[in-house]
Amino acid sequence: MDARRAVPRAQAPWKEMSAEELEKQYSPSRWVVRMEPEEALRTFREKGTEATKNAQATRRCQLYVPYGDGKGDRMDIYFPDTESEALPFFLFFHGGYWQSGSKDQSAFMVNPLTTRGVAVAVVDYDVAPKGTLDHMVDQVTRSIVFIQQQYPRNEGIYLCGHSAGAHLASMMFLANWTKHGGVPNLRGFFLVSGLYDLEPIVSTSNNALLLMTLEDAWRNSPQWHLDTAPAWPADLACPILVMVGEHESPEFHRQSWEFCQTLCRAGWEASFKKLPDMDHFSIIENLTKKDSVVTQIVVQTIFREL
Repeated sequence: MDARRAVPRAQAPWKEMSAEELEKQYSPSRWVVRMEPEEALRTFREKGTEATKNAQATRRCQLYVPYGDGKGDRMDIYFPDTESEALPFFLFFHGGYWQSGSKDQSAFMVNPLTTRGVAVAVVDYDVAPKGTLDHMVDQVTRSIVFIQQQYPRNEGIYLCGHSAGAHLASMMFLANWTKHGGVPNLRGFFLVSGLYDLEPIVSTSNNALLLMTLEDAWRNSPQWHLDTAPAWPADLACPILVMVGEHESPEFHRQSWEFCQTLCRAGWEASFKKLPDMDHFSIIENLTKKDSVVTQIVVQTIFREL
């Protein structure tokens, strides 16, 4: 089935919006109800930086680990106290509209997960204008291959992306893993507040540094390519959770819901979760808490699959 039949592109709601409304729909901070937009962005950065410093000070870790030859090919890996070569690995890809953010502000989930026996890798990639979308997708692919090669006895690799990072993680459904020696031991995806059809972004200010063309957007929109993606092993158990906060724009809700439906039609085990009382930023901020809804979803999924 052609995935594009789900919602004909000519009928996409965003096509009827004014430039001002489209800009608002793709400005997540403007939908936060607990504080003003600038305060939400500042708080998110501050909490991420604090969580990262705390994780580096308290957990066994390897910092600035190279997963490739480029200067931006770096990740931080945090380990549980118990040493073992057979660990589940949680790889996190930060957001920032492909033009901001870094691993140094993104280790929200390290303490809650490492205390449960999960290794966490927080991955950097070259944001725009240095990096193009194609380059970022290649970096994410190589970071996963690196973990698989370095830790071949892993008990599963779980990918989590936030916002732009969710887009990059979702592009892994289109990866040609045979070029990299085979499919890594992927066991789950957590796609949080992501974008899966990039065409609307071309017409917003978020494209100022990306300089994304319509062709770039089409090529890097997994919503429209799952039907032609390379086949994965039939026995690969890989649940996918597509999540979005209650206080996010209708366009973010629409993109998450439609991508989940496309995944299901393509044969994946996908489910959609709208998280009450959460917004684009609080979803990830809450990963610092071991008893938060999002943390519990991650932990239960990982240990159910082991």
